[in-house]
Amino acid sequence: QVQLVESGGGLVQAGGSLRLSCAPSGRTFSSYGVAWFRQAPGKERDFVAGISWSGASTDYVDSVKGRFTISRDNAKNTVYLHMNSLKPEDTAVYYCAADRYKWRVRTTTAWQYWGQGTQVTVSS
Repeated sequence: QVQLVESGGGLVQAGGSLRLSCAPSGRTFSSYGVAWFRQAPGKERDFVAGISWSGASTDYVDSVKGRFTISRDNAKNTVYLHMNSLKPEDTAVYYCAADRYKWRVRTTTAWQYWGQGTQVTVSS
């Protein structure tokens, strides 16, 4: 079992930046693909970005391309989501997900492990 823990959320003004972190407890996940999803109030949980186990491949939803960067440091057993030029519409609970065989699948039900989420609020 892989338990994921997200951190780094908070309140930021529009145009600001945040860095989210996702780390597993009790296991290394260097061989897992990892993705970030987000869920705004009253909306579905949507794919934001994904990264392959090696970090060599990444994928982003169009709305965050050029502003967000997903990266991983397997030596630190951590995946990051660097968020720049934040907009009020980025406000959501951000979740990380991991799976041994996926890294860019945008369907939530396909992912094996999930974290509890971290709130990101962007004020205008």
